[in-house]
Amino acid sequence: MNQNSMQHSSSREIINDLSKAINGEYEAIYCYEILANQARNHEIKNRILEIRNDEIRHYQTFAQIYISLTGNQPTPQITNQCSQDYKSGVLAAFIDEQETVDFYHEIARKYNNEVIRNAFTQASADEQNHAVWFLYFMNQL
Repeated sequence: MNQNSMQHSSSREIINDLSKAINGEYEAIYCYEILANQARNHEIKNRILEIRNDEIRHYQTFAQIYISLTGNQPTPQITNQCSQDYKSGVLAAFIDEQETVDFYHEIARKYNNEVIRNAFTQASADEQNHAVWFLYFMNQL
């Protein structure tokens, strides 16, 4: 494989990883609004909305990187159904946040690009914090 095709393969891979991250953030933004409205009290609702605001920030950051690499706006899609009740929503959110931490760490290590590495390292720290909050909410059930 020559240098040019290696770069093409690598840029296709980062676009795919970014698209997956953008879709995940988009889905979280949508589902966390529903989850916040199912919360038992204002304190939990406000915390979920704060988490949702972090997801909006991640979405915007990843979208900017995507636009800078492709020249196109991302076209996010929701691929999974949001949980229909609070208990299953909190559990699904906890699992998703934990899986996202691993995915974002992988992306941060995979690409030799400081902007990408910093964006995904910061987002992974936020996602880990979110997972702790969702674990706390699970323990309140």
